[in-house]
Amino acid sequence: QMGLFLQKTNIIRDYLEDYVDHRAFWPQTIWKKYAKSGELGYFTKQDDPEVRKLSLECLNELVTDALELAPDCLAYMSKLQCTEIFRFCAIPQVMAIATLDYCYANSDVFTGVVKIRKGTSCKLILKTNNLDELHDIFYQYAQSIVKKANANRSKGVLDPSYTRTVKICETVMELTAAAHQREQKARMVPLLSSMALLVGFAVSFYKTDLTVEIPGIRQSLLLLGIGMYTFGPSLVRPSSSLKDAKILENK
Repeated sequence: QMGLFLQKTNIIRDYLEDYVDHRAFWPQTIWKKYAKSGELGYFTKQDDPEVRKLSLECLNELVTDALELAPDCLAYMSKLQCTEIFRFCAIPQVMAIATLDYCYANSDVFTGVVKIRKGTSCKLILKTNNLDELHDIFYQYAQSIVKKANANRSKGVLDPSYTRTVKICETVMELTAAAHQREQKARMVPLLSSMALLVGFAVSFYKTDLTVEIPGIRQSLLLLGIGMYTFGPSLVRPSSSLKDAKILENK
């Protein structure tokens, strides 16, 4: 399922490149429902409003079909114990769901190259170190796809895959909600600690009645801010069960 998830994502994204090079990987069971000419190249005619509508419906069904593999991928990665193996498996998966989110209801798939930004790729690589971070990323992208689907629905777009899309995204969100909430709290800690540091610095430069009444308040605020910034996130997040490969080898 992990390999299928990656392969389906790449096939969806590379539609135009593959078509130009006379390759066809999109499944006929899906695209022939939408191509009135019976040819895969039908979707390249984006100047035609009807073609544009049908091509997006086809694209959204393909994205939904790929997303339905996500729960199995999450289940597999939850069983990994080695940090290096986990990252080796998880990083391509977060890249895939980010790509599916970018492709969903995006007509650029039929007119050019569709890739997530390099900055986004770097962020995903740096933020995929444990299961909570993995779940948080999947939650955010599943939520993004639901928002897009609902936004299109509110505009009167009747996507045949809408119900199926929302259902699988909500399933992914249910599976990852607990980790997403923990990561949200962890992200708030540096913000709160920064505020404590700013207050501490402000008190250091300006004498107030408070500093006279409570000796050492400046030092206390500064230490509190530094402590929260350094140790706060680790107090919110549960300890990771992942272990270094060398530790596992010695067992």
